[in-house]
Amino acid sequence: MSSLANDMHQTVRAACLWLPESEEFVSHGSPNFRVRGKTFATYVVNHHGDRRVALWLAAAPGAQEHHVRADPGNFYVPPYVGPRGWVGVRIDRDLAWERIVALVREAYERVARPALREQIGMSPAEKAPSTRSRRDIDPLESARGRRILGMMRKICLKLPETRETVHFGHPVWQAGTRSFAMVRHDGERLTLCFWVGADRQNLLTADERFRIPPYIGHNGWIALDVSRHGDRKEIAVLALRSYRHFALKRMLNELPG
Repeated sequence: MSSLANDMHQTVRAACLWLPESEEFVSHGSPNFRVRGKTFATYVVNHHGDRRVALWLAAAPGAQEHHVRADPGNFYVPPYVGPRGWVGVRIDRDLAWERIVALVREAYERVARPALREQIGMSPAEKAPSTRSRRDIDPLESARGRRILGMMRKICLKLPETRETVHFGHPVWQAGTRSFAMVRHDGERLTLCFWVGADRQNLLTADERFRIPPYIGHNGWIALDVSRHGDRKEIAVLALRSYRHFALKRMLNELPG
């Protein structure tokens, strides 16, 4: 087990990876845990701006309804996997860590083969992690996040007929009603997303700062990692290119020069 008892992610890893043949992988920016190809747990932080630190866990039929009804403050129906009976477990509140470890074990047993279940021994003891601060849950509340958000507002809102809104918990800037820029927390990274077109995606991803983002990447969008550094001129160029793609002709006619 990990000695980093005050680190939420490391403690979650310890609670999942002691189980036989379990492994971690990243999907859509979130750590997932599986055994022989079957996922039993997903660790999510502020998913689409829901301000939760949670585990989504595989559960037996009826368990989701039981937990949510008995303790709605700590349990909820998660998106995507909720219709399959999975349960969302808040791990940033007052739920005892021993119970969370037991729920992880139950999730593993739900998907693992009998031979693997028979190999499980006593659940190891682990100190509960410290709760995360608001800036850990939402990176936009950190000093770095506030600077990036302020810069994006200055760049985007000076363009004709633009406005700022929120989409799935992420700040988004629109040209009329069409989004052309977004700030996202992509796993452990703070990213800015812009449309660049499919032809430029491969060129940009040769630079390790760029990645094709989930959900919108297939439509020609790119994500720029600004967790540590962001060049204002480069960001302004990307924002303007994306804006030009979505803006109406009358908006483009209002652009300076």
